[in-house]
Amino acid sequence: MEVLDRLIYLYNYLRPILDILILTFILYKAYDLMFKTNSIQLIKAMILIAIVYAIAVLLDLRTMLWLMNFLAPGLIIAFAVIFQPEIRKLFLRIGQSKWLSFGSRSKHTYVDSVLMAAEILSKKRRGMLAVFVRHTKLDDIMQTGTKLNADLSSSLLVTIFGMDTPLHDGACVIQSGKILSAGCFLPLSEVYDIKKTFGTRHRAALGLSENSDAVVLVVSEETGAISLAYDSKLNYDLTINEITKILENLLEITPDAYNLEDTVDESKPVG
Repeated sequence: MEVLDRLIYLYNYLRPILDILILTFILYKAYDLMFKTNSIQLIKAMILIAIVYAIAVLLDLRTMLWLMNFLAPGLIIAFAVIFQPEIRKLFLRIGQSKWLSFGSRSKHTYVDSVLMAAEILSKKRRGMLAVFVRHTKLDDIMQTGTKLNADLSSSLLVTIFGMDTPLHDGACVIQSGKILSAGCFLPLSEVYDIKKTFGTRHRAALGLSENSDAVVLVVSEETGAISLAYDSKLNYDLTINEITKILENLLEITPDAYNLEDTVDESKPVG
């Protein structure tokens, strides 16, 4: 009984701490999801409606309360219609998120090859779209292109995008050291305030990042700038070091995962 009493005492002592830690974790994850899906406008709209309702209650504005209660069902439907893209992205992120991830990171040996090809194509002013698959399956995207399932190499990527082949206008879908499909069509971005200087490749890269957790590498045909699109954002004109660090984080790459001997041989331009 004495041991049991001590356990109960310890539990009662730790319960408030555990309660705070769990609540903090949930709030942090909720904030992270909202930030990554650009759903902050959704929160602002909810806060604004709550403030108006609170003012009406405090000041006993009966006409306003009657009107808001009367319009409440319609407001909920209108709210869902207006913010449908944000709500869809939010639930998509919830389904994709790994709230608790344990174990060792998976190793990738192909990123150097992609970056080498990107540098070569950037100097040649040839456009490129490379999609790194993460957790969301992209079967529907791959069906729009030509399935390859080929071993990834910088030479193959330079051949696809460096020449006027039937596949150079689309995107390559990459996963686990394989080019699964090439010449794929990506959904264009729903963002209307994107820079007019951005071409179709950048809009397509941003569009896929809005509908999945994929990471899309873009090489601009006009400027040679290398960019990354992920989490509904386009990071334009990054250095190779910046791209490497971002990919290491997003794709869970460890430094010893690179196959340097292969990438050195593949750095030679094709043709």
